[in-house]
Amino acid sequence: MKALLPGLYLLPVPIPYPLKTVNLYLLQGAGEVALVDTALGTRAARGALELHLAELGLCFQDVKTILLTHHHPDHYGLSGFFEGLGARVFLHEEEFARGHRFWREPEAFAEASWRLFLDHGTPEGALQGIRETVEKTRERVHPPQNPLPLRDGEALEVAGKRLRVLWTPGHADGHAAFYLEEEGVLLAGDALLEKVSPNVGLWAYTRENPLKDFLRSLDRLADLGARVAYAGHFGPIADVRQRAEELKAHHQARLEALLALLDGPKTAWELSLHLFPQELDPAGRRFAFAETLAHLEYLREEGAVGRGGPPYRYFRR
Repeated sequence: MKALLPGLYLLPVPIPYPLKTVNLYLLQGAGEVALVDTALGTRAARGALELHLAELGLCFQDVKTILLTHHHPDHYGLSGFFEGLGARVFLHEEEFARGHRFWREPEAFAEASWRLFLDHGTPEGALQGIRETVEKTRERVHPPQNPLPLRDGEALEVAGKRLRVLWTPGHADGHAAFYLEEEGVLLAGDALLEKVSPNVGLWAYTRENPLKDFLRSLDRLADLGARVAYAGHFGPIADVRQRAEELKAHHQARLEALLALLDGPKTAWELSLHLFPQELDPAGRRFAFAETLAHLEYLREEGAVGRGGPPYRYFRR
């Protein structure tokens, strides 16, 4: 636990993923305790969070407001647990129709999710490992039953602080960042990360061009004038504009790499194996595929590539 400002604390919590930890942010003031994100629903995460709260003389029941940046399990997983203890849970309205439903109504997306992989060249054997990974993750996610919507530009008064809701899609359709305007502090979620590029993937339930969304979100955050950004993983970002420009350059390089790989028609799965040649477990390979597909669809909308199928094969125009 680390104090960042009066009434704002960083709570790092372990997650069983390569990023190792997720950063939660606790706000305390005006008789209220709020959390930005909740971590994954594992015993290790709950134990670490319980210890952090105890350092502040608090317990789970003291948390009355949950602000979710997005629906990914390492941020959303314990939101239903806190709701069950009486907390109000908020997430951006764009998440209701897609990300939130992904956890609440898995049957609504299952067929389309697996069909997307198959239509883009994923072998059945690889898909089986991906299915098992997703099902295991579901066991660690406790969705809220009655979350409340957040809207872009909305001003919130939470724990004695004024926060502005910023819709920053790309990493997730309904990703929300929270800007403490008076302090110049951005709680960026996974819209900006210090050491790596946030995954920008196209899934069966997402908007059609997540990379286009993400690049626009980076421009928005770059123009914000924030003094510092505290992200969902890793350390603080002192120069938000510079980091946004670095991430834009990273994705431009990835687009160029994809075009160079298209020396003939190829599926998204084939291309993902070239774009991410390192050894990956099924979860990592799932993200690599979705990111590759997002970049291909960006190029297709720009008119740089076409596709035929299914199974869909992309070709350079």
